[in-house]
Amino acid sequence: MRATQMSPNLRWELLHPASSSIPSHRTRIPVPTTDRVKESYQRLSSPIAHPPIKLPIITSLSPHHNTFSSLINPEKRAMVFSVTRKSSGFVAPAEPTPTEILPLSIIDRIKGLRYMVQSIHVFKRGEKAAKTIKEAMSKALVPYYPFAGRFFNDPEDGELKLACRGEGPWFVEAVANCSLEDVRFLDLPMMISKEELLPVIPQDLEEPINLPFMMQVTEFTCGGFVMGLLSLHSFADGLGAAQFLHAVGEIARGLPKPIINPTWDRDLIPNPPKLRQPGPPPAFPDLKNEYTTIDFSAESILQVKEDFYHSTGKHCSTFDASVAMVWQARIRAIGFEPNELVHVCFFASTRHLLTDVLPKPSEYYGNCFYPVTVTTTAGRLTESNLADVVRIVRDAKSGLPKEFAKWAVGDFKEDPYELTFSYNSLFVSDWTRLGFREVDYGWGKPVNVIPFAYYDFMAMAIIGTVPVPKQGTRIMTQCVKKEHLEEFEQEMRRFK
Repeated sequence: MRATQMSPNLRWELLHPASSSIPSHRTRIPVPTTDRVKESYQRLSSPIAHPPIKLPIITSLSPHHNTFSSLINPEKRAMVFSVTRKSSGFVAPAEPTPTEILPLSIIDRIKGLRYMVQSIHVFKRGEKAAKTIKEAMSKALVPYYPFAGRFFNDPEDGELKLACRGEGPWFVEAVANCSLEDVRFLDLPMMISKEELLPVIPQDLEEPINLPFMMQVTEFTCGGFVMGLLSLHSFADGLGAAQFLHAVGEIARGLPKPIINPTWDRDLIPNPPKLRQPGPPPAFPDLKNEYTTIDFSAESILQVKEDFYHSTGKHCSTFDASVAMVWQARIRAIGFEPNELVHVCFFASTRHLLTDVLPKPSEYYGNCFYPVTVTTTAGRLTESNLADVVRIVRDAKSGLPKEFAKWAVGDFKEDPYELTFSYNSLFVSDWTRLGFREVDYGWGKPVNVIPFAYYDFMAMAIIGTVPVPKQGTRIMTQCVKKEHLEEFEQEMRRFK
């Protein structure tokens, strides 16, 4: 693992902040001091009790879900579900780990990635799940010790870096007063708010944006549990975050160490000559998009694939079909002018393109993707049949190796990583191949994984799967304004 070079004084100050040998006029970096950490641990020596938060059961929903209330057991409509956070604290590595400053790649440092990815993971069984997972995480943090670090902006060069001192991620233990069956295994629309299932850290302890990772394990009366995760995108992409969870699961199941030996190697990611420093942050408009989900059966997706094959003689993936459906439905619903340019963007993994650079790409858990942006006119997208839209998406995907190679050597006019957020642009994230569905802590794989839409400044669609035991594709969107929502849902239903 390669640590960055910096002045001896600054390195000593960062790694040994309590030392009196550093002049008092030195600029302090925003990483907790030793005294502050000691104080935090003293506060955390006894469990932090949180009062139960009463959450009324959902009995009336938006018009788009008006049939759901009939599915609720009448006896349970009077119940009040509550979640109580019992204890919380930092989980330190089980053994001593290196104390160092680690650099980030040019992709990690993109300002548009400085946000927390939110998700919940539902498991039907898990005896003493919080205790087991917490202990396994502590052991996994030995090889994955950067997950225990803290982000800071280096005052010498202004770059975002990671300070590794072994503080650990934030971990919350909680209990619910109901069974998972009572809340339909948190199928959408959720009967317990995500805010009660995701970890919260007191701001006087730590700035959440400085932590790579936070977790909450909520145990239910049935013996099942829900894991709520916050993962900073600047630290790891979806594949990388899932890799760490697999490591925790392997140790929880009794393995002495994770199967994959992780590597940092952020300095091996290409740093094009034109991109010595990331550009200014993009504009973040408030699009005020509405949230909705639509499920497609496996047969519906198969029909789209068969239609494409009959039209072109080629195969397409579920991802290709899903992107084409949501993109065309969105553009038709909004009603852009025919000559107006519209875009769809998705992040494609480039690990397979860096086998000559990364010793073992499968061990790398940093951001390793290229933004594939597809642009056409609204008129073309509206008038085309679905097979043609699938072909447009596939053509853009096929150009990934060439475009990424050009970017790596600085052969580009506009930086593809400098994203533009506007109502004309749709961003799509594929959660079906990241590995979260395969994580096992010893009691089986999750029956439901729910990623949440990102922020109001982007029109977003997330491709996932329907809860077990059903089969199919779930497309979760926050991509159209209220006045376009009904038309968008009608357009999406045409593909079912």
